[in-house]
Formats: sequence, structure tokens, C-alpha cells
Amino acid sequence: MDSPQPSSTDIQAPASQLRKKLTRVATASAAAQAVTQTVSLLQTVVLARLLTPAEVGLFAAGTVLTALLVEFSEGGLRAALVNRDRDVDAAAETVFWATLVSGVLMSLGALAAAPLIGIVFDDGTAGLVAAASAGGLLLYSLTNVPEAFLQREFSVRRSTVVAPIVSLSFAAVSILFAVLDFGVWSLVIGTYASSGALLVAVWLLAGWRPGTAKPSVRLWRELARYGFPLLVDRTASQIRTTTEPVVIGRLLDTAALGFYRYGLRIARLPVDVMIRVVAYALFPAFSRIAAEPARLRPNFLKALRWVTFCAAPVSGLMVAIGEPAAVVVLGEPWRAAGTVLVAMAGLGIGKALASVSEEAIKGCGRTALINRATAVEFVLGLGLLVLVVPFGLVGVGLAVSLTALVVGIFCLVLARPVVGVRSMEIVRATLPSVLASLAATATTAALEHLVLHSDSRATVTAVAFLALDGLAFLLVYVAVLAAMAPSMVATLARSVVAAARRAGPGSGDRRDQRSRTV
Repeated sequence: MDSPQPSSTDIQAPASQLRKKLTRVATASAAAQAVTQTVSLLQTVVLARLLTPAEVGLFAAGTVLTALLVEFSEGGLRAALVNRDRDVDAAAETVFWATLVSGVLMSLGALAAAPLIGIVFDDGTAGLVAAASAGGLLLYSLTNVPEAFLQREFSVRRSTVVAPIVSLSFAAVSILFAVLDFGVWSLVIGTYASSGALLVAVWLLAGWRPGTAKPSVRLWRELARYGFPLLVDRTASQIRTTTEPVVIGRLLDTAALGFYRYGLRIARLPVDVMIRVVAYALFPAFSRIAAEPARLRPNFLKALRWVTFCAAPVSGLMVAIGEPAAVVVLGEPWRAAGTVLVAMAGLGIGKALASVSEEAIKGCGRTALINRATAVEFVLGLGLLVLVVPFGLVGVGLAVSLTALVVGIFCLVLARPVVGVRSMEIVRATLPSVLASLAATATTAALEHLVLHSDSRATVTAVAFLALDGLAFLLVYVAVLAAMAPSMVATLARSVVAAARRAGPGSGDRRDQRSRTV
């Protein structure tokens, strides 16, 4: 059976065709991520009511090793397959067997090393969680090739079907077992449920099966050369993020680790939406237009402009109402998680800038440049963590924010000559949204902390006041942005009107007719 791969005409698609594909997959990804992250937020809230911070901390401690090793099982080969424009069938077969062997070895290694986790955290349960989680590495390794083909195709189904199924499976299973009083094990079982759902879904959708070509050592070397810098980047990132819970768990306690994990989880909800949409849509698009500077440069700036438009207000809203929102949603015992959330507010804007830059660098085949950002993130992240952990969780959160912001700006510096944009073009693309967000943040923070005090109200009133905070933020943000960058607001308004018309009566028939015409 032939694998689903783009034809040469698709790879060299005209601007209008590629733009339609990119718009379609980005819109679908954003919508699906909104659903997925809403489910994730609701699941986080429910589990916060069912589990203690210490139990959440035990899960974080027990899964640090598998989180680290998962990047080794993939080895950057999935991205190399997405970027590949020749010998795709043979490359897919090579990646499948290479990552499968790696997944088996990593699972066995994680199982053997599980007792060390118990020793490091001085808790036998953490070691048992680590041992029980080891099989997830094998399941993950089996998803690499079908995921790569779906991304190459700009598959809307990957976004609209798979992501919600994975999120719902984890939420349903983990909540069910938490209600049955399984404690930390409800999270372990939920993780396996979501991994199994992902595995089944991507294989059903991709249409590719192994055995269509022969794996090749030569191809593996070529793919590995492209993917190795990405492996280094992800491994260093995982080492840093693995070290953080180890340091917090050892120098503070498992309850503090639970606060940190939930604060980080909430902070990453909008970040994950942006990164997944950007990475899934922009990487294959940049790969196809990398040799056309006249198309690459404006599309890079456009992506940067709109990612900042989304990321800056998210970071600002976290600063303005993060702590009272955490108390209202999770409960008073989780107030410390809200404090961490506020301190981590810079994570969103930093990761957004880095994501667009890195996808452009990867699309242009300059993956080795990413290791420079990796080195900065690794040294700065761990260095700041060691310096600030004596100041508690707020210090840790500030270290995360500062590291993300510095790395985001550094990635822009790396991408600028690759894409061929000037520094002032980057400033003009990002500054209006940042300034508008700062104005909205100051206004909303004053409203919440001087007038409303949502976290001291009854639940219904508190939710209403938080909604009022959000509305005030939105109004100020749009008003300031309209004064500084009226073309952005006009473009957004036209997009909203066009979307409303497409959603109106008879729009389905018109869409079907247009798709048949295309």
C-alpha cells in the first residue's frame, strides 16, 4: 500500500493553495485545542478536589524519568520525516523500526531505574509509580511515523479528532479512578488510557502500515543528522524540567511539588494550545517555502504578529487575576498554586516567540542553530533554579518566566538572519500587542485587587467577578491595540465576520461545493 505523502506538486504548492491548507489546519487545530484544553482545565479542577497536593506531587516525582527518556525514543526522527522530500516510504520504514527499538530499550531502562526514583525522593511510592509508567515509552514510540504523516498532510483530522479523544480519555479514566479512591494511581491509569487512545487513533487515521519499503542504515544516518540537534534540544529541556521537580521535592516537600505542578499545568494550558497549533501547521509550511524568501519572510512576520497577539494577553491576564482565579477554581488549599501561576506568567509569551522562531529554523534545515538556544535555556534555567529555590515557589516560578522570555528573544535573534527579516520588522510585529497587554494588565489588576476581591466572595459571585475582570481586560486590550495597530483589529474583525457567515445557514453546502471545486 502506498503511504500518504505529498506529491511533488503539493510540495511546491502555489501560495494560495498552501495558504488555504495552512489556514484550514491552523483553524482546526486552534478549535480542537480550545476543546482539549477546556477538558484539561476541567479535569485539573476536578482532580484538585479529589486528590491532595502530595498525591499530585508523587505522580510528578514518579514520572520524571519517563518524561526525560521519551525524547530519546523519538530521537528527532519524526521531525526529519516531516521535513523529508524524497524516499519518503523508505524513510518512514526506517524511522518506524529505529524508534520502536529505541522505545523498547527505553522502557526496559526506565523499569530498571525505577528504584532510584524512590531513593531520590525518599518515597517508595514514587519508585512504584516510575516502574508502572515505564511502558508508556513503548506506546509513544509507536506513534511517531503515523503522527509524522498526518503532519505532512496538514491533516485536520489529527487536530479535530485525535487531540480531543486523547484529552477526554485521560480525564474520564483518571477522574473515575480518583472517585474510586485510587489516589496517585488514578493518574497513572489515566495516562495509559490516553496513550492507548492516541496510538489507536493515529494509526487508524494515517493509513500507513510498515512493510511497504525496506529500512536503510544510510537513510537513518541522514535522518539522524537532521534530527540530532532536535534530540539534544529536547533532551536538555527534559533534563532541566526533570531537575526542577527533583530540586523542589528534595529541598521543599511533595506538597510544594504538587503546587508547582498544578501552577505549571495551568500556566501551560494556553501555551500548549499555541505551541501545538504553531508547530503542527507552521513547520511543514515553512519546510515547503524555505527556498522562497519572498514567501518565507512575510509569512514568518505574520505568524509572529498573531502569536504575540494571542500570547501577550494570556500572560497579562495571569498576572492580573492568576491567584484569585486559582483559589476560586481549585479551592483555598491550592492558593499557593495560584501564586506560582502568577510568577510563571512570562512562560506564555516566551514560549510563543521561541516556537515560531524554532519552526522557521527547522523548516529551513538549520536545526544545529537550535542547540545555541538549548544551551542558553539549560544553563540559565538550572542556574536560576539553584539561586532562587531558597526563596520558595515564587522564586521558582520567576525563574521559569525569566528563562522563557530570554530564550524566546534569543530564538528570534537566531531566526532573523535565517528568515531574512530586520530587527525593526520584528519589533513592529510584536510591540503593539505587548504594550496593549501591559495596559490591560494594569487596569485589570487594579480592578480585581482594589475593588472586586473575587477570592473572598461566594462561588457564584466570584465567578461573575472573574468574568468581569476578563471582560475589562479584553476591552482595554482591544482599545489600545486599535489605537496602535488598527490594521490588526480590522483584519481580526473581518475574520470574525467571515467566520460568522460561514457558520450561517447553508454554509455547509457552500463549503462542500468549494471543496469539490478545489
